[in-house]
Amino acid sequence: MTGTMRAVVIDQPGGPEALQIRNVPIPTPQTGWVLIRVEAFGLNRSELHFRSGVASTGSFPRIPGIEAVGVVVDAPGDEFPIGTSVAAMMGGMGRAFDGGYAEYVSVPARIVVPFSSSLGWDVLGAVPEMLQTAAGSLRVGLEAVDGQSLLIRGGTSSVGLALATLGALRGMTVLATTRNPASRNLLEAAGVDHVIIDDGSVAARVREIVPGGVDGAVELVGVNVMRDTLRAVRTGGTVCFTGMLSDQWTISEFYPMDWLPNGVRLTAYSGEAADLSAAELQGFLDAVVAGRARVPVGRVYRLDEIVQAHRDMEGGVAGGKLVVLTR
Repeated sequence: MTGTMRAVVIDQPGGPEALQIRNVPIPTPQTGWVLIRVEAFGLNRSELHFRSGVASTGSFPRIPGIEAVGVVVDAPGDEFPIGTSVAAMMGGMGRAFDGGYAEYVSVPARIVVPFSSSLGWDVLGAVPEMLQTAAGSLRVGLEAVDGQSLLIRGGTSSVGLALATLGALRGMTVLATTRNPASRNLLEAAGVDHVIIDDGSVAARVREIVPGGVDGAVELVGVNVMRDTLRAVRTGGTVCFTGMLSDQWTISEFYPMDWLPNGVRLTAYSGEAADLSAAELQGFLDAVVAGRARVPVGRVYRLDEIVQAHRDMEGGVAGGKLVVLTR
């Protein structure tokens, strides 16, 4: 395919205004890569970190975006039939090579996951990275078992809301934190059984609800609260460090004997497209269509509104995933 497309380009790190919409050539996929007509993409805080220049990987100028959903329009290696609905995510997307903030994207076939769904692109655009991160945190990070108790520290984030939905589907007792009492209905609608208002210390409240501590916790806020999160988990339980909404990533003086309660495990999860199987993605989308699960879409934008979308992501103004439609 030849011609031009509209895309968001970052020449150098900066604020939201660094996101420039331009006409650029439609990429030509090499063998082993797939050209996707992008219908929608979700926004992720890692793209905010990349845009602002604090990410540890990536180069400029670059079309950002670590995920996208759309339709296959070219696959030189015949990995997918033309017209297949697909999601693409991670694997260097939007960092090492141009990403999903565009009308077309060329990506390695190994990071492409096919699906079939009657859901709208505005809903589908919210799913791939959010589901991959939430499902991987449960499966890999926590090795969670159906029916266990789960604490989500940072429950109103898109991954937090997805974790609540997955936990409810698995019959888990779900506890989630928020700093905003007005978010209670949002969390309960996602499947949270116990909403905890977070004043910086929640471990004692968690243990009132689940004596002895929860089986597992997913940390989405950051290391500034993780020590407290560790103390909300039972001996033999696990905390998975998945996110850092607070933008506090590292511990300056980590003394394990002081930080880690006896027998509580600390893991981490970031994941790749290979961690989300086509069957898992399809099963979740089917559950949404059947009304057994919901996709926590916060706000939907047009491509022209990408600067405002990043401002909103930085400000944390939407409860749920921010999605951009390309057309």
